Amino acid sequence: MELKGVYTALVTPFSNGRVDYGKLRELVAMQIEGGVDGIVPVGTTGESPTLSPEEHMKVITEVIVTANKRCRIMAGSGANSTEEAILLTLHAKEAGADCSLQVSPYYNKPTQEGLYRHFSTIADKCELPLVLYNVPGRTGISIAADTVARLAKNNNILGIKEASGSVERVSEIAELCDLPVMCGDDSLTVPMMVVGAKGVISVASNFLPKELKEMVDACAAGDYAKALTIHNKYFRLFKDLFIESNPIPVKAAMNMMGLIEEESRLPLCPLQPGNREKLKATLSKALGKNF
Repeated sequence: MELKGVYTALVTPFSNGRVDYGKLRELVAMQIEGGVDGIVPVGTTGESPTLSPEEHMKVITEVIVTANKRCRIMAGSGANSTEEAILLTLHAKEAGADCSLQVSPYYNKPTQEGLYRHFSTIADKCELPLVLYNVPGRTGISIAADTVARLAKNNNILGIKEASGSVERVSEIAELCDLPVMCGDDSLTVPMMVVGAKGVISVASNFLPKELKEMVDACAAGDYAKALTIHNKYFRLFKDLFIESNPIPVKAAMNMMGLIEEESRLPLCPLQPGNREKLKATLSKALGKNF
């Protein structure tokens, strides 16, 4: 498969402490109607650290079944334990996922050699295309560009989600190998695509799927003027969706729009009052209506 376009890092909706699978199916349908290229269940935005293994697997299965091959499914099946990541990835493969998003192990802070062996082992044992996920602000360690280049030689490594906040990383990786890069920050999508990224794994597309798709398609077609117009319209919203730890703000925004309940699991907690008012004002301005 070719890695490109808009993939939505889907929220996991909760109700009274439980995963709301009915609402989850509604969100998948909304994404498909919005024209996204793919959906990423149970990534960072999907609150993977607080889902039980059973919930984790069921969310992936429900998304795959609901999508019914109408878009690609990139299952979030990474872990800080290689064996756990293999278990989750094998399930995703059996359930019918097209590929897997593999976050770099967090907390245990492996060396670059450890990262190489971790991802290589998963790729070799699971034989499902893997998308590496570089997000050092969350994991405490970055996947070095030369490690990415080593991993790119494995036929089961499909690409990398780059969420380090650095546009230069796209060029650094391209200098060493031809592994496709997906932007991991909505606000950097256009800059990263200008220098060679293939698309975005997006938070904002949870409620702006059509708009993100238009922006990314414009970039892919070389119509940077159109892409920049859309970028400028939503830039402040892209930024304010990270005013507190993701997915706290995006769930608050979706609640304001009547899409989901504003519920996460501890240690995530509701948006602080001042930030709530700021996000509400930004959302209202971007969407042209009061919330």
